[in-house]
Amino acid sequence: MLTVLIDYESGNLHSAEKAFQRMARETGGGEVIVTDRAEDVARADRIVLPGDGAFPACKAALADRSGLYDAMIEAVETRGRPFLGICVGMQLMARMGHEYEPTPGLGWIDGEVHRITPSAPSLKVPHMGWNDLVITGRHPVLDGIETGDHAYFVHSYHMEMTDLTQRLAYAEYGGEVTAIVASGNTIGTQFHPEKSQAAGLRLIANFLTWAP
Repeated sequence: MLTVLIDYESGNLHSAEKAFQRMARETGGGEVIVTDRAEDVARADRIVLPGDGAFPACKAALADRSGLYDAMIEAVETRGRPFLGICVGMQLMARMGHEYEPTPGLGWIDGEVHRITPSAPSLKVPHMGWNDLVITGRHPVLDGIETGDHAYFVHSYHMEMTDLTQRLAYAEYGGEVTAIVASGNTIGTQFHPEKSQAAGLRLIANFLTWAP
């Protein structure tokens, strides 16, 4: 069993790599590697797409990697490999992003990415720090995770949902900020599970044993 964390030079993957490797050891989840090689993505049993930075830059960086983007699409869409998007990796699952310029996403989730606009002027953007999750949907990757569990967020944009049945959780930050989305064999978290202590590690462990 192989889980790959895709490296397209969009953020530091060290903490994510360590968290996934730890939970793979604890769950018998197999091997975890960080890679920028299309051939590794093609043979992966599970795929993780992290991401830090602006939506257009992340999309371009992913598409520019020789064969990497196509290998990911083929693995997820054709062969049904379980996929987890983290932070901007989750945002890229949307139909469209509106950061700086309209940019098409992967189209796996029926939503679009817009800047957070809190109702209270005292709430700063970026949204940074710990927030309680409000769980609104059921999913095997959320087993053991409940409303009130904490997650760590760092972002200025979030996904505004067209289909709320694909939203599994949100956080309150002067309004509802999408926290977890899912459709078919894909799931995404706006927060960083590798930095979210017990709840985040539980989510990673669940993903490593999920068989959609």
